[in-house]
Amino acid sequence: MRNQKKAEEIAVQRFQLISPLLTEGIDAGKAKELKDQICKTSGLSERTIRRYLAQYRNEGFEGLKPKGTSGKMKSEAIPPHLLEQSILLRKEAPSRSVAQIIQILEWEGLAKPGQLKRSTLQERLTDRGYSSRQMKLYSQTGVAARRFQRRHRNQLWQSDIKYGPYLSIGPNGTKKQVYLVAIIDDATRFILHGAFYPTLDSRIIEDAFRNAIQKYGVPESVYFDNGKQYRTKWMARTCSKLGTRLIYAKPYAAESKGKVERFNRVVDSFLGEVALEKPSTLDRLNELFQVWLSECYQSKSHSGLGENISPETAFRSDKKALRFIDPDLLTNAFLHCETRKVDKSGCISFMDRKYEVGLSFIGRQVDVVYDPADLEELTIEYEGYSPWKAKKLVIGERAGKRPSLPSHLHTHEVDSSRLLKAAEQKHQERQVNQAPAVSFRAVWKEDGEHV
Repeated sequence: MRNQKKAEEIAVQRFQLISPLLTEGIDAGKAKELKDQICKTSGLSERTIRRYLAQYRNEGFEGLKPKGTSGKMKSEAIPPHLLEQSILLRKEAPSRSVAQIIQILEWEGLAKPGQLKRSTLQERLTDRGYSSRQMKLYSQTGVAARRFQRRHRNQLWQSDIKYGPYLSIGPNGTKKQVYLVAIIDDATRFILHGAFYPTLDSRIIEDAFRNAIQKYGVPESVYFDNGKQYRTKWMARTCSKLGTRLIYAKPYAAESKGKVERFNRVVDSFLGEVALEKPSTLDRLNELFQVWLSECYQSKSHSGLGENISPETAFRSDKKALRFIDPDLLTNAFLHCETRKVDKSGCISFMDRKYEVGLSFIGRQVDVVYDPADLEELTIEYEGYSPWKAKKLVIGERAGKRPSLPSHLHTHEVDSSRLLKAAEQKHQERQVNQAPAVSFRAVWKEDGEHV
C-alpha cells in the first residue's frame, strides 16, 4: 500500500540518520559528539534523535515507521511553493540551517508562524537532495585521506566494480565484457565474495551483497562507491532492514577505498594469467578466479596484517561473533517494490512476462513487491486491500472462457443519450440568446416596399 511504502521510506531515512550512534562500544563522550553533529546537519532536536534511538532499540526497524497510516502523510504537509522557496534559500547559502530557512519564510510573510515544522522540512529537503550534508558533499575540496582500519571482522565492508576481460557470451558468439564485483572485510582484508558478472547494473551488487551475507553474516556498516549501481533506493532500504549503516565515499576520492582498490590491482595478475588460459564461458572464468582467489590471495600473508598472517587466518581467528539472521528476514530485506498499471485483461507486464492481478483492478496502479531471485510469484499491494499473490499468466493451447467482468465495470442500460439531451437543451438556449432584436422581414411587409 502506498502509505506503507512511504512509511518504510521514512524509516530508512531515520535509520541511516541514527546509524552512527549504534556502533558497538561507543563511549558517552563520542555519542554526545555524534548526536550534536547529527542535530546540526539534520536540523532535528536531540530529543527527536533520542526518540528514534529508543524506538529502534525497542522495536527494531518497524519502530522507526511513523505511527498510523491513515490520512495524509507528512510529505504532503508542506505546500509546493514553500518547499521550492526553501530549496532556493538553501541553494543561496548552503550553511543555512532549517530553522533559519523557516524564520526567513515567516519574516517574509510567505509562511504563517508555526506552519512549517523543522523535522518535516528537513525530510523534504533531504528527499530532494538539498540537506546540509548533501550540499556539503559537493562543496568540500579534496583533502588527504587518513588511513584507517577497523578492529574486528564485519565491522566494515568495502566493495567496488572492476572491468574484466571480453568473453564470447553475446548473441552469435560475439564478445562481451564482463565485470568483477568484490566485497572485502576492512579489518582482515578477507574477500567475502568475488565473482565476474555479465552485466553492469545494480543487480550484480545485490547478488554479491546477498551472497556475502549468507556466507559470513551481517556487517555493522558498508562503505560503497558513489556509482549508480550502489547508490540506489534498494540499497538504503536493505541496509536499514538489516541494521547496517550505509556510507558512501566522497565523489572522486578513490583513495578513501584504498583496501578494495589495492585488491583490484592484485587482480591484475589474475587477468594476465587468464588471458593465457582463454576461458570460453563465464562459468569457467569464475572457476579459475575462485581457485586463484583461494590459493594466491586468501591464504597468502598480507603486509597490512602482520608477519605470516593471511586474510583467511585473520578472519577465521577473530573472536568477534558473526551475526546471521533468519532466512525469511533476509529475503524480506532484499525485496524490491515497483508500480505497474493493470491492463484490460486484468494483467500486468513485469520483467517481460505477464502476471494475473484481477479484473477488478483494470486501469489501476498497483504496487509490485518481489524478490529478484524468485519471480515465479509476485506480491501485489493496493490501498484498502490485503496483499495477495500474482502468478505468471499461463496461455494454453485453447482459449478459455473469458471471466465475467466485475459488477462495477458493467455497462449501465439506458433509453436515451444524456449527452444529446444536454446538447439539445444548450442549443435551444443559444438560439434564444442569439435572436435578433428587429425583424427586417416584418418591416418590409408593413411598407409594402423593398427595404
